[in-house]
Amino acid sequence: MIQSTPLTSFTQIADEWETVLSGSPMNTLFLTPQWQEVWWESFGNGHSMVGFYLTEADGVTAIAPLTRTGDTLSLVGNQDTVDYNDFLVKPGHEAVLYDAVLDRMEELQCHTLTLASLKEESPTLEHLPEMARQRGFSVEVEREDVASGIVIPETWEDYLTGLSKKDRHELRRKFRRLESTPDWSWYSLSGQDQVAERLGDFIELMRLSKADKDEWMTPERERFFHQITQRMAQDGRLRLFFLEMEGQTVATSLCFDYDSSRLLYNSGYNPEYSYYSVGLLLDALCLREAIEQNMDYFDFLRGDEPYKAHLGGQQHILYQMVVKRN
Repeated sequence: MIQSTPLTSFTQIADEWETVLSGSPMNTLFLTPQWQEVWWESFGNGHSMVGFYLTEADGVTAIAPLTRTGDTLSLVGNQDTVDYNDFLVKPGHEAVLYDAVLDRMEELQCHTLTLASLKEESPTLEHLPEMARQRGFSVEVEREDVASGIVIPETWEDYLTGLSKKDRHELRRKFRRLESTPDWSWYSLSGQDQVAERLGDFIELMRLSKADKDEWMTPERERFFHQITQRMAQDGRLRLFFLEMEGQTVATSLCFDYDSSRLLYNSGYNPEYSYYSVGLLLDALCLREAIEQNMDYFDFLRGDEPYKAHLGGQQHILYQMVVKRN
């Protein structure tokens, strides 16, 4: 027997949530109950929680963290702060979940279901469109953005060998230039107190590096950065990197470690040190450390910035699906 239970908080089934997520093909940091809870606390105003979870004989099999705004349903999260999004479902239980999602639309008399930031291998993309059309819904799927990452090789030399000849030459040249300076160092912080003390430096360099990042970092998003970094540091999932030259902090990278992957969430640098490519080199050092720690994947996340390709990132497509009642 299948039972559907309203989702009233992100802690009511925290253990079961983690179990379903770990077995889901869309296992990502952004779908953890910790990330979703912080996002909801930061941006949930104006949304109503209408999610649910499904229980069968073997326990919780699927979770639909849905919110409602007007007559539209969407997943918890937004494209500004959540790079990958989806439902959580154990393999083999997809049809039951998507039927329940469509039932929920009809029960709430919602006209639209908008699902953003779906990875191209998502079971939602594979199963939901046909199921929805069979029930008389219209479905549109379109390209939303790209993300990129690299399967981590065994050694740094293996990594360099995998780059194109031009990118390999350029990266080595940039490192030689940096290493020729008399005074430079890099390090990372992971403790809650350390991160809280230095997050202001990260935000300052992020704002300084690009005008659009300065505009993007609204007070609301800045509060979110403070909250999410504290929560991830508490869970041992955060690494805040800094590069220093001549006694100055010149670059920073905010990374999250999850399920043997390192996610490069955001970064910044002082443009006065652009000659030394400090931003790109710090990202490369974050990647080199991930190699040394035997991680499996380095995720550059959303966006088509050229540096990601220069560092070996392979692109994949993110999609948005819109389901409507006819």
